[in-house]
Amino acid sequence: MSNSDSTETASHLHPSSAHAAAIGLSKIVVIGAGYVGLSNAILLAQAHLHTQVMLFDIDQNKIQLLQQNQSPLQDTEICDYLAHKPLNLTATMQAVIEDQGIYQASDLVIIATPTNYDVASGKFDTSSVEASIAAVRQQNATVPIVIKSTIPIGFTDNMRQQFDNQILFMPEFLREGQALYDNLYPSRIIVGASLEQQDLASALMHLYQQASLAPEVATLMMPPTEAEAVKLFANSYLATRIAFFNELDSFAEKHQLNSQSIITGIGLDPRIGQHYNNPSFGYGGYCLPKDTQQLKANYAGIPANLIHAVVDANNTRKRFIARQIIDKNPNQVGIYRLSMKKDADNFRDSAVLDVINTLKQHGVSISIYEPALETDSFEGCPVINDLAQFKQQNDLIVANRWHDELSDVKDKVYSRDVFGYS
Repeated sequence: MSNSDSTETASHLHPSSAHAAAIGLSKIVVIGAGYVGLSNAILLAQAHLHTQVMLFDIDQNKIQLLQQNQSPLQDTEICDYLAHKPLNLTATMQAVIEDQGIYQASDLVIIATPTNYDVASGKFDTSSVEASIAAVRQQNATVPIVIKSTIPIGFTDNMRQQFDNQILFMPEFLREGQALYDNLYPSRIIVGASLEQQDLASALMHLYQQASLAPEVATLMMPPTEAEAVKLFANSYLATRIAFFNELDSFAEKHQLNSQSIITGIGLDPRIGQHYNNPSFGYGGYCLPKDTQQLKANYAGIPANLIHAVVDANNTRKRFIARQIIDKNPNQVGIYRLSMKKDADNFRDSAVLDVINTLKQHGVSISIYEPALETDSFEGCPVINDLAQFKQQNDLIVANRWHDELSDVKDKVYSRDVFGYS
């Protein structure tokens, strides 16, 4: 789907400080203070880089917390860096800077606004990214713009045709709750850029390498469309792996087999490995559901089965989990935590939410324990944030991930977490 870059192949770059000095990426603007934007802003604001980073967001609560060096997100490294590390970082409301010419004086703009999957249209809602590009270009016609938001395959080329060639894409590979850690120790740094932007791509790679704590990081430059495909296919592979081990676990549970033993035996094959293999109620969170749906949509007109099957398998798994709970005939079900991971407070698109909806449709009485909720009810279910009371009131406690604070009621707990890690 690349245009002018269709014959360009991926290439390793070994960026030098000369490239970075020539380009001069010191005044940086980051738009969006979610996991991606905030972790990138902190990463690039470290004092030893001698940069100045301005972070914008439309959420006043987030900005107020950041102005007090407090994190609006549950992430150990983000909290630590905001509280204890020297950072050249300023956070402010996006509306405040519209008439201040901030973009005009910047060397680099990073866009990390949300791109939710729209079921009706069958694609990501990229309106916030497009609006951000337009706002930047109203002030500065030449500043490089790096898209960090997850976008459809071919989107960057469309933006380059609509605006200019100074728009690049850098996929992020971050986990919620460990976003800054994954930036400090990146698995790879990929820049989606054209051949004529090799110096800029090299400068970006150098900047991110200098910001990381890893001694060596694999770097790769490729056309933007290929970089977009890397992001969606990488997440879809992870979703495929989750779906596989979940289906294995469904088989084991129905036949009363030890799922942990089977998975461990399989994983001893080095081609499979003992990683990313812990059963769950289904993949969820911000990335995997929407990325698999988007990739599925991108396959329109192309013969394919696997990506469609992964999406279907995840829905089947959630229905299976709900049926297992219903078949236990509980009087009162307690849902312990809504987040997908132990170390995250975000439960957007969590698999547990679909399980709850199915249970409600079957008339199951449900209460929820979720410290991140500040309301008395959620999805029509009472919220009980006194853990002792929650344990006492429910005869079955459903937990996607095991926590040691459930040890005293382990006989009540239904979980498919067989390894005890996220």
